[in-house]
Amino acid sequence: MTDPKPSLRKPFGVLLLIVLIAVYSLVAVAVADPVSRLHVLVQLPIWVVLGIAWVFPARPLVRWIETGRFRK
Repeated sequence: MTDPKPSLRKPFGVLLLIVLIAVYSLVAVAVADPVSRLHVLVQLPIWVVLGIAWVFPARPLVRWIETGRFRK
């Protein structure tokens, strides 16, 4: 049995994912000041959406890290 050739796809993909989350966090922090001035019941759906929204661009990246393809 032969060993599979190591790939840089996983380490590169993880670094890219960390950068994506860091950039997304900076955007969320930039939005925080105007949103924090709103009523709490208005803030809640905004923070819920921002808390979940990062998953959608990360999902194809994680799929690529695991399979080498962006789509199924």
